[in-house]
Amino acid sequence: MKRKTCLREVSIMSKKCLGCGIELQDENLLLEGYTANLENDYCQRCFRLKNYGEYQNTTRSNEEFHQILEAVAKTKDLVIYVSDILDVEQDLYDIRKLLPNKILLVLNKRDVIPKSVKDEKIISYFKEKYDFFNDIVIVSSVKNYNIDNLLRRIKYFQVTKQVYVVGRTNAGKSSLINKLIKNYSESCQELTISPLPSTTLNTVNIEINEHLTIIDTPGIIDEESLTNYISDDLFKVVSPRKEIKPRTYQLRKGQSLLIGDFVRLDYIEGEKNSFTLYISNDVKVKKIVSGKHEDLKELSKRTYQLPFNQDIVIKGLGFIKTVNRGIVDIYLNQRVGTFLRENLI
Repeated sequence: MKRKTCLREVSIMSKKCLGCGIELQDENLLLEGYTANLENDYCQRCFRLKNYGEYQNTTRSNEEFHQILEAVAKTKDLVIYVSDILDVEQDLYDIRKLLPNKILLVLNKRDVIPKSVKDEKIISYFKEKYDFFNDIVIVSSVKNYNIDNLLRRIKYFQVTKQVYVVGRTNAGKSSLINKLIKNYSESCQELTISPLPSTTLNTVNIEINEHLTIIDTPGIIDEESLTNYISDDLFKVVSPRKEIKPRTYQLRKGQSLLIGDFVRLDYIEGEKNSFTLYISNDVKVKKIVSGKHEDLKELSKRTYQLPFNQDIVIKGLGFIKTVNRGIVDIYLNQRVGTFLRENLI
């Protein structure tokens, strides 16, 4: 294997952190981009995250990210839109409203979806719903799954040398780019990754080879995601780290599910129904008789009338597959988004 070299020519005056893209500065320890020495490649925040696992929270607004996307929209460059396969947005047409560019939809984290689910079924599902993507590719950066195919599709659709990577926070953009670097580049650059949101703070350019430069962008914040309203420790519980084992519960009218300490589902009306949970294996689920327990009923309630074959999507957590018609009450933080869609699986 050819040894990678790490030769860099960087101007200290405008040097950016190789991990998160923020401009480095050595004047204020409390501000983003601080480093004790401007000859360092990483800011103190990224250095401590990479080497000690210490996460320092930072506040960003979607207005900053939209300004970056507006600049991308003025180019003709190919865009890779990365989405967490377990937490796909309610309406992917939102990204088309922002970006007229050619777009590849990349569904990341294939490793958390059961192996029995066929890629072709998922791809067909999204192709039927959205006709503007130039192609759809399912990958796992953790398992190095289908990355070769992704590179082939990038080469086929790219317009210029530059290709932008866009997506919501925690979709796995930086992990995917690091895999592209490792597989196809001689660069020693590595983006900072974390299971927690808002790790990338500015655009970061990564030259994969003379024909391809990947530009990472900060993640778009989904303000309706459960992950915004739980502790860092609980965030690690709800984020799947391995293949999900779907859990199926048969509920009759008057029965409920308690999902962790943050979601309650009451089956209000309907024939016996099947509820299959596609969530982290580490989240505890308990089946109860609705009238005998008041757990979590202090949370905000929303009611859904379920048609046949619907998923109840809970943003930032996963989804619940249902089969029959019925009525459910869902209790959770009022700021967390939920929606119905046709069964993905």
